[in-house]
Amino acid sequence: MQELHDAPLAPLTTFRLGGPATRLITATTDAEVIAAVREADDAGTPLLLIGGGSNLVIGDKGFDGTALRIATKGFALDGTELELAAGEIWTDAVARTVEAGLAGIECLAGIPGSAGATPIQNVGAYGQEVSSTITEVIAYDRKTHETVVIPNAECAFSYRHSRFKADPERFVVLRVRFRLEDAQGMSAPIKYPETARTLGVEAGERVPATVARETVLKLRAGKGMVLDPEDHDSWSAGSFFTNPILTDEEFAAFHARVADRLGPDVAPPAFPTGDGRVKTSAAWLIDKAGFTKGYGEGRARISTKHTLALTNRGGATTEDLLALAREVVAGVRDAFGVTLVNEPVTVGVSL
Repeated sequence: MQELHDAPLAPLTTFRLGGPATRLITATTDAEVIAAVREADDAGTPLLLIGGGSNLVIGDKGFDGTALRIATKGFALDGTELELAAGEIWTDAVARTVEAGLAGIECLAGIPGSAGATPIQNVGAYGQEVSSTITEVIAYDRKTHETVVIPNAECAFSYRHSRFKADPERFVVLRVRFRLEDAQGMSAPIKYPETARTLGVEAGERVPATVARETVLKLRAGKGMVLDPEDHDSWSAGSFFTNPILTDEEFAAFHARVADRLGPDVAPPAFPTGDGRVKTSAAWLIDKAGFTKGYGEGRARISTKHTLALTNRGGATTEDLLALAREVVAGVRDAFGVTLVNEPVTVGVSL
């Protein structure tokens, strides 16, 4: 277990932002993770968990406490049953399942970060969410001081949310178990319209899983959402805001604002969630509020490829990023009466 003091955290995040941690521990086994967590909890030391760093916004002052980088390894595939250690690189694990001819997470290719973060955010993209394939999450319970196995039904999964996100101080994810599908090398049914259009198929059809994965990677790369050190559009946390989910009443008020601002013939994106609410598009809101691709004059700007990504163009500070995020939130609220919510976790700062 490696230990550093006054350790830079920016290189451990995809934003490449944030100040140092008082102490940084890198754990490579579950036992080391648990020992580090117990030590911090027993001493009353603030603890920051870091996986792939793709969903973190760390303040410029850094973190006054122990940062624990989870670098555990473990990929175990038994038929259609998959177990991943929390520190496994997610996009590499997806590639290996596709190579094995299994379906279920192929459209989650290219998502940066580690496997342990996927149940926390209920990671999803292009018509798939991990909640549909996760069977169990193995975690250390900081309240009971035990390692527990939490079945899918007790994870309280919803859109970009889970019990782990709702109570971030309690559980430390150690391993995640999935049940995939043996579809003879074919993908799961294609659900996302953009993916179906690009593939030239109808929604619900299957394609070779390798083709689905490669197509998603190309789509993501075109939006700057595949990590590339040379591409500042990928110096981001991917989607910075979640898609708003509105009640019918809220959506009606929003629709009226759209008509007033853009004209009565303009229909905002609307995706019924099945529980009397409607999801709309954060990217659409941002663009129609006047924050187009490449918006900004400083070192933090909206991606030139996707309005939903805020980026570090090099040399930015976290405060630069937050100033841009606040401007976008205020602009969308003023234009449409909808308040955007950040998807990345903020450390020592807030919007």
